[in-house]
Amino acid sequence: MLRITPDHPHPLFDIAATRRLEQAATATLPPHTLMQRAGLATARLALALAPHARTVWIACGPGNNGGDGLEAAAQLQRWGKQPVVTWLGDEARAPADSLAALARARQAGVVLATAPPTDLTRQDLCIDALLGIGSTRAPEGRMAEWIARFSRGAAPVLAVDVPSGMNADTGTFATNSIAESSRSIRDSDGFNAQHTLSLLSLKPGLFTAHGRDAAGQVWFHDLGVDSAAQTPAAVLQGPPLDGPRAHATHKGSYGDVAVIGGAPGMAGAALLAASAALHGGAGRVFVALLDPQAMAVDTSQPELMLRRATSLDLASMTAVCGCGGGDAVRHLLPKVFSTAAHAVIDADALNSIATDTQLQTLLRARTGRDGGARATVLTPHPLEAARLLGASAAQVQADRLGAARQLVERFGCVVVLKGSGTVIAAPGQIAAINPTGNARLATAGTGDVLAGMIGARLAAGRPAFQAACEAVYQHGLAADRWPEDRALTAGELAAAAGH
Repeated sequence: MLRITPDHPHPLFDIAATRRLEQAATATLPPHTLMQRAGLATARLALALAPHARTVWIACGPGNNGGDGLEAAAQLQRWGKQPVVTWLGDEARAPADSLAALARARQAGVVLATAPPTDLTRQDLCIDALLGIGSTRAPEGRMAEWIARFSRGAAPVLAVDVPSGMNADTGTFATNSIAESSRSIRDSDGFNAQHTLSLLSLKPGLFTAHGRDAAGQVWFHDLGVDSAAQTPAAVLQGPPLDGPRAHATHKGSYGDVAVIGGAPGMAGAALLAASAALHGGAGRVFVALLDPQAMAVDTSQPELMLRRATSLDLASMTAVCGCGGGDAVRHLLPKVFSTAAHAVIDADALNSIATDTQLQTLLRARTGRDGGARATVLTPHPLEAARLLGASAAQVQADRLGAARQLVERFGCVVVLKGSGTVIAAPGQIAAINPTGNARLATAGTGDVLAGMIGARLAAGRPAFQAACEAVYQHGLAADRWPEDRALTAGELAAAAGH
């Protein structure tokens, strides 16, 4: 059994691939083997999480997820515990595996309760075995009541495979199939499990959208089944493999970044991106502020070289374009698309593209020119992605992996779809989901910082997909390492993310 942390990459399999794994394993194993293994793994983790629990409530649904819970109950009963088991199944209609699990639970001495316990404490444990990856409808009746009780209760919750009601592919909930980004798990009638034991495969939905909040700490057990024959839907990325810089290098070895943005009243966005590129290791950083009254030098960061946008030789530079650019950046995008060696397109530049078909054509032409050597990375948040796709932010959030892939298909670029569980997608690549970051990043300017960090890695010669993945990981890691008693500002993030 593995505790999933950001320290290692892991393949993520969608529902269809997980079903294929299950079917292939079932065909070669004795009957009910997978469910017995799932129950044993669940019981072991339950004991590890709550070794002194006076009461373990196992809420079992009518299907095979409930069967996993019944198997776990049988194991706990044999080990001297007396789990309280509530089952929503009907023996006349239950799947064969679940009926076999019910029989083994009864043989072990498990007695089904008519109602959940009412006096659970923080020392006790709830096991959610109500719904697995096959659920498509919103929980109703007693099941919905029990899910609400998980949320309100004092006892920690261990979800079996996925938190009940969650779509394993998307991280959204059946109660809110097109999840509003502004709504919480509790608002959408889901709940936060402190722990989730993902069985057979790791699922993408556990790590993006509402899934990160819902799943809590994710654990994994493969049930003894090798997944190598299946193609992952995505990869949960691990840390960058950065090595030390060679001594015999100079500033030219790490490239030039040109940040273009900072329309009147928004110079800070461009300066944040430039600061991030500087701390991210770029050899030189130029800043073209689009405010005619802008300062000629930033005395707090004299390393930044302020220039007029028309004077920049973008053919040898990585352009980070759009940070605080307002509508003024629109007129510079044709030059960026046609001449910049590499480009990171963010914020107002993305909004300009979304409303201008000519810019869209130029962007697609750029990605097909020079055999794709001119790397381009788009960094939308969900609303910007929605504008580019002609959709709503809610639709983007309902399938973040799918939305990122649509953007890749439409524009031929690397796409960084920001948010909880940032998705990085690229032509010909298995998409990556980033495991780092937290709500401290929900403050103005952190997206500008990320754009600058990606720009620095592109300027240093990283392939675009690698540059994006590494920068996103480091950006989130800086927030994860930030002291809990201090607010994180974008300016401090720019400095911290370079370390």
